[in-house]
Amino acid sequence: MVEPISASVVAGIAAVAALSGVYRVPEGHVAVTFRGGALLHKIRGPGFHMATPLLDKVHMIQTTVQTDKVTSIPCGTSGGTMIHFDRIEVVNQLREDAVYATVKNYTVDYDKTWVYDKIHHEVNQICSKSTLEEMYITKFDSLDETLRDALQRDIDLYAPGITIIAIRVTKPSIPTAIRANYELIESERTKLKVAEQTQRLVEKQAETERKKALIEAEKAAAVEAVKLERELKMKENEQKMEAIQDAMMTARSKAAADAELYRATKEAEANKLRLTKEVLQLEAVRALANNTKVFWGDRLPSLYADGAGLLPLSTQEQ
Repeated sequence: MVEPISASVVAGIAAVAALSGVYRVPEGHVAVTFRGGALLHKIRGPGFHMATPLLDKVHMIQTTVQTDKVTSIPCGTSGGTMIHFDRIEVVNQLREDAVYATVKNYTVDYDKTWVYDKIHHEVNQICSKSTLEEMYITKFDSLDETLRDALQRDIDLYAPGITIIAIRVTKPSIPTAIRANYELIESERTKLKVAEQTQRLVEKQAETERKKALIEAEKAAAVEAVKLERELKMKENEQKMEAIQDAMMTARSKAAADAELYRATKEAEANKLRLTKEVLQLEAVRALANNTKVFWGDRLPSLYADGAGLLPLSTQEQ
């Protein structure tokens, strides 16, 4: 049976480990070592490492994203009013390859110089150039970006291994009487915005109704245009039908006239062939025979003698 390890044994092991210089670096950190106050160039990554007891002093430097909270920041506006920012959060990160240069130039408390002190400085710079209304209302929504850009601009010149990712600024504390006035102003501004929104809504509704009326009118006009086009097409078709009927009637009339002309022509040609001298003389004699005439005298007219007087002159000459 294994005997449990006593607390004194554990303490003894820890003491031995401490005296032996063994230390552990967690993930997201690196270790920098000072020997006799001088920074060693070698940077230790995560894991167990050895340090010289009594000579080396090891510090852990975070290389992942961290948030520094800067609290109680007083500043005076251009009008002389004192305001306080209760807290400003700065999200930043130190690159691992820039740890040695940053710590060497600004110690392991580099964030005090480039975050805490810098935030105080920049806030006071902005306050001194701005009115209370600007700090509390008009410029407050862009104060985060203004501070971030101001910090990053100087950091890029003097400590380029640090990146300012984001800054969150809380609403500043201002005198109670002034805050009441601003709250009243803000309330009135809210009412004005509501009124403006209501006006825009009414205008949008009116615009919608106008567009709807235009659409309906265009729709009615389009329907009328279609109807008119259809009626015109029907009239054109009727005209075409009438023209076709007229053409057919004209063609029939022309055909009938041509047929009548042809019949008369052929009949005339037939009569010309049929009415010879002998036939005409025979018909004349028949006509004379069928009529009773009384003549006085000793002789008959020559007309009755041979019937030749009934023939045309051209026939008689033949």
